[in-house]
Amino acid sequence: MARILTGIQASGRPHLGNILGAILPAVKLSQKPDNQSFLFIADLHSMTTIKDAKLMQENTRAVAAAWLACGFDADKNYFYRQSRLAGFHTELMWYLCCQTPFPMLSNALSFKDKSDRLSDVNAGLFTYPVLQAADILMYQANFVPVGKDQKQHLEMSKDMAASFNRTYGEVLTLPEPLIDESVMVIPGTDGTKMSKSYNNYIDVFLDEKPLLKSIKSIVSDSTPLEAPKNPDTDITFKLFSLVANQNEIGELRQNYLRGGFGYGHAKQLLFEKLWTKFEKERDIFNYYMKNEAALEEKLQEGEAKAKDIAEQTMKEVRKVLGFA
Repeated sequence: MARILTGIQASGRPHLGNILGAILPAVKLSQKPDNQSFLFIADLHSMTTIKDAKLMQENTRAVAAAWLACGFDADKNYFYRQSRLAGFHTELMWYLCCQTPFPMLSNALSFKDKSDRLSDVNAGLFTYPVLQAADILMYQANFVPVGKDQKQHLEMSKDMAASFNRTYGEVLTLPEPLIDESVMVIPGTDGTKMSKSYNNYIDVFLDEKPLLKSIKSIVSDSTPLEAPKNPDTDITFKLFSLVANQNEIGELRQNYLRGGFGYGHAKQLLFEKLWTKFEKERDIFNYYMKNEAALEEKLQEGEAKAKDIAEQTMKEVRKVLGFA
C-alpha cells in the first residue's frame, strides 16, 4: 500500500483554483483502495506569514471544512493539524537541520524569491524546507503530490532523508514526487493565476449574492453585445469550460460565435453552474464551519491515528541517534 502525503497551509478559505487544481485530484487519489492518504493542515508553516492567532484558527477550520466538503474520507485516511503533533515534527526537523548544508537552504526557491529583501526573511522561512522534509519523512510517505514549482523542495526532502540514512542507517523512506501533468492552472478574475495574494479568486462556498458579485468582476473586453466574440480568449468561458460538460461548453461556444450574446449572459451562466455544481459541498462546508465540535472531533481522531505513526518513526530515529 502506497502512502501519499499532502500538506496545505492555513492561508485562508480554499477557492475554486485550490479545489480544481489540488483538492479534488488529491481526494481522487485518496479514494483508490491501494492508497493510504495523509492530509495535514500546515499551520506551523503558515506562521512564517500569519501572525494573528484568531485568523490562523479561522483559516485552519476553513481548510479542514473544505477538504471534508470535497469528499476527503477522514475515517479511512489520516487528517490532522501539524501543530497538534508539533513536538514530533520540530524534533525531527532539528535532526535534519544538523544534516542539511547551508547552501542547500540558501538555494531554496522559497528563500531565493525574497533574498533581495533579507529584512523580510525570518528564520522560519529560511528553514521552511527542513520542516517540510520532517512533515513528509515522519510518516514514511512514498509519494507527495506537488506542482512543478514545489518539485525542488521535494527533492530536498529526499536528499535530507538520504543523507540521514547514509549516516545512521536505513531509517527514513525516500519520497518521490507525484506530478500530474494534467493539473490545471486556474485563471483568476483578472486572467492571471487564481490566488488569494492577487485577490482575484472565486470562493464557491460564498452565499448567492457575494458569489454572483465576484463572478461579475471577471475582466472582459469591450466587444459590443451584438458582435461575435472569441471564446478562447475570454476568462469567463475558460472558467465555465473547467466545470461544465462538453454539451454545455459547445452550446456556450456557439453563443459567443454567433453574436447577440453578452459577457453578462456568460457570467450569469457561470454563476448558475458554480452555484449548482458545488451545492452539496457548500452545505457540508457551512455545516462544519457552524459546528466546530463536529470538525474538532474529526481532526482529533485523525491526530490520534497520526500520532501512533509519528511515535514509531521517532522511536527508530532516536534509537539510531543514541537517544533511546
